[in-house]
Amino acid sequence: MLFGLQLLLVGVLAGARGGAAPMSLVVATAKGDARIPIRTDPVTGPMVPAPALLAALGGRAKVAEAWAEVEIARQSFRLLLGAPYYTVGTGLKPLVGSAVVRRDTLFLPLQFVTHVIPAELKDRYRYNPATGRLEDLAAPPTGVAATAAVRNPKRLPNGLNKGYVVAVDPGHGGVDPGNPGLYFPRGLTESGVNLQVGLLVRQELLARGIGVVMTRTTDTLIDLRQRGSYCSDRCNLFVSIHVNSLPRRPGFNRVRGFETYFLAEAKSEDAARVAQMENDAIRFDQSASRESGGGLDFILKDLQLNEYLRESARLAELMQSHLAEVHTGPDKGVKQAGFMVLTTARRPAVLVEMGYSTNPEDARVMTETRSQRNLAASIADAVVSYLLEYQRRVNPDSDAHTVGGRE
Repeated sequence: MLFGLQLLLVGVLAGARGGAAPMSLVVATAKGDARIPIRTDPVTGPMVPAPALLAALGGRAKVAEAWAEVEIARQSFRLLLGAPYYTVGTGLKPLVGSAVVRRDTLFLPLQFVTHVIPAELKDRYRYNPATGRLEDLAAPPTGVAATAAVRNPKRLPNGLNKGYVVAVDPGHGGVDPGNPGLYFPRGLTESGVNLQVGLLVRQELLARGIGVVMTRTTDTLIDLRQRGSYCSDRCNLFVSIHVNSLPRRPGFNRVRGFETYFLAEAKSEDAARVAQMENDAIRFDQSASRESGGGLDFILKDLQLNEYLRESARLAELMQSHLAEVHTGPDKGVKQAGFMVLTTARRPAVLVEMGYSTNPEDARVMTETRSQRNLAASIADAVVSYLLEYQRRVNPDSDAHTVGGRE
């Protein structure tokens, strides 16, 4: 019966938005719009990560024994972990779905956002099912972003200064298929998945007011050494998108997870393996401008003093943090290795390994349309988080948008 109610809720939300179940919802407050990913669990139904939701709402939460205690707008809620009930005041009320903890992250049932918050805090919040927005009624009618725009016409509603540009690099392509995608649908290889997600990342970044340069938009081969150069003087960040894999060995198809790399000397055998696997694509380059193998070592040593090294590491941390909110696999952390594709990007640059094509669960995450959109939205959100953080740290009142370079 409970599972049937969960499916009914997903169906109602899908119908309201004219298609499949929603992949995210928007929380609109005085701080601007925040996109919160929606994750569907086969047992608990649709749910949202509490850290992202409460950061947008200015709330807080803690887990104590069997209960999750959530405070929003000075109102306390208690949700029974693993059971479809919550309390506000002294009453015990039913929920569709339940609060759960997954990999140390608290997730709240989607109904808590779409129905409970607007009902219990009706003078403060309203949910619009047609647009999938939870709106803070206490925010100024025109929003703080509009006020900021009057004060600074070069600033976007999300707080970013206008003019940022990100280079998005879907790895491999053309005669270089990347890894074969053991558990991908028939005919789909790494290069195809990279392109699918890369185009969605472009869509998500454009929706956030960020310009995008693509290294490729079709199934074509781009010289591995030339990809980073797409992030030219007007570019701020370089993001390369890839799929991991493992050679056949005992238990190889049980390994899964996502990780983000920045360019530096590898500190583990596995990081070196991944870099060697990705750098092997150089064999497909037929150009006459091949460099000697020592070029990479020289650049790696030079990068130890490179001004973008620290910024790349921070961008990688934010990538991992945002991906962890939507990816069902383990967070394998930030790593460093000598990726040739990153050597010519003279801006902060990272390479995202979205999961293992040699693992069936990761393969589903990377190939299902809904999950691809969640991954793309998380990558775009990480970019926004990084740019906002950098903007505040360097010069919060500046209109300049050169990251890591001169203003």
